[in-house]
Amino acid sequence: MMSASGNAAAYFVDRHVAEGRADKVAFREAAGLRRSLSYGALADGAGRVATALDRAGIHREDRALMLVLDQVEFPQTFWGAIKAGIIPVPLNTLLTAQLYQVILDDSRASILFVSQRLWPVVREVALASPHLRRIVVIGEEAPDGTTSFPAFLDGCGPSETLRVNEDEIAFWLYSSGSTGQPKGVKHVHAALKATSDSYGARVLRIDENDVIFSAAKLFFAYGLGNGITFPMAVGATTVLFDDRPTPQAMFDVLEAEKPTIFCGVPTLYAAMVQHFRKTGVPDAPLHTCISAGEALPAEIGRNWHGLCGVDILDGVGSTEMLHIFLSNTKEDVVYGTSGRPVPGYDMRLVDEAGRDISPGAIGELLVRGASAAEGYWNQRDKSRATFEGYWTRTGDKYELREDGRYIYCGRTDDMFKVSGIWVSPFEVEQALVSHPAVLEAAVVAMRDDEGLEKPKAFIVLKEGQEVDRDALKQFVKDQIGMWKYPRWIDVVTELPKTATGKIQRFKLREAS
Repeated sequence: MMSASGNAAAYFVDRHVAEGRADKVAFREAAGLRRSLSYGALADGAGRVATALDRAGIHREDRALMLVLDQVEFPQTFWGAIKAGIIPVPLNTLLTAQLYQVILDDSRASILFVSQRLWPVVREVALASPHLRRIVVIGEEAPDGTTSFPAFLDGCGPSETLRVNEDEIAFWLYSSGSTGQPKGVKHVHAALKATSDSYGARVLRIDENDVIFSAAKLFFAYGLGNGITFPMAVGATTVLFDDRPTPQAMFDVLEAEKPTIFCGVPTLYAAMVQHFRKTGVPDAPLHTCISAGEALPAEIGRNWHGLCGVDILDGVGSTEMLHIFLSNTKEDVVYGTSGRPVPGYDMRLVDEAGRDISPGAIGELLVRGASAAEGYWNQRDKSRATFEGYWTRTGDKYELREDGRYIYCGRTDDMFKVSGIWVSPFEVEQALVSHPAVLEAAVVAMRDDEGLEKPKAFIVLKEGQEVDRDALKQFVKDQIGMWKYPRWIDVVTELPKTATGKIQRFKLREAS
């Protein structure tokens, strides 16, 4: 028996009006026009988007691509599509035209919503797409071949939320492509509430009085949970920022908007620590900071706490699991570890043969939980390899300590052995960034003259710093052991990363 309650929009959007939050601010922009959107206006706007989609001939289970910046039209479009049973597909706003072409062809989307600032990048491939029937530009102008967002909604009243089963596909997210082409990950309606009931309620502990600001953007899983799912589960307020999260920009937003919760990624936290040491700490009532995307080096967490007086709760999630399933908590922060399983999730560590391993050994992490994706779009073999019944393979190598905490070792394809012993690139990287001159580090395997794999490091130095390579090698030896130190060290100006902050080590391996 299907009901509107199976539709995620019924829980996250519709109920707030009935519960008296119509006038409460749901979203406000931190830059530009500084617009805001109340829960009542969001319900109305999402309902009008649903009506407009129907009027445009976009039907149930059609795909609606969203190349949309973090602005108030994002939640209206996302929830409007879900209300209508249409599948929104938020896209990384920093890709190339070539990758947008791949996604357009792969998804066969019927409609594209695009922020005006991003239109020049996608214009040529969008206008040439044989699948797109409508292109809606969010901005002041509607270029030839497109419709403006206000014109698209003109004359439309709000529609009712469609009755669906909670196991129907609600939305897709394309994986970040840190190791290859992005894949369409299909998520069901029930997955959104599963993450807010687990991480949002049990670890983040967000409540209606919180103001949350996520430097991680809404277009990918981590940012979507931070900025939409968790605050909307409890009626809190989200600050939206549509530009690059530079340290100075983050200082300005924290100072002006006074968020109580901040969500970042390790590389940004590292840069902000250096910036705050020069400018001072912004005046913001932060009580919780979280990190994901990459494992957080212990030194960054300790430095942040020393400056801001708030711990960073390092966690692990994935596009396939929608948000964080392994995390430190406020009462149990141990830097250098990924913490313990989030309530509602189970973990296994397995060897290459799929056998469970004992604490102290290194194995691939498998996770089980209600937020797991239904599978990949048009990727049958990869779906079978990743989703094994109730269990999802993460592709991450971990060590389980006797106390139940997990220690990140690296991606399965990043791990390598030296003298027959597994080496964790992350462990070497942590040792490197604990040096006072090193800002960032990435470690890959490289073969020596005898054809044996040894660690090679790429480092980014802090501003105005220099380093003696031999002294740095000795520093690492003293930290983690004689055989793990990098045999080669390259100083670079930046490390290759995805838009979500993940280091693309495969590019460093190719460059070596």
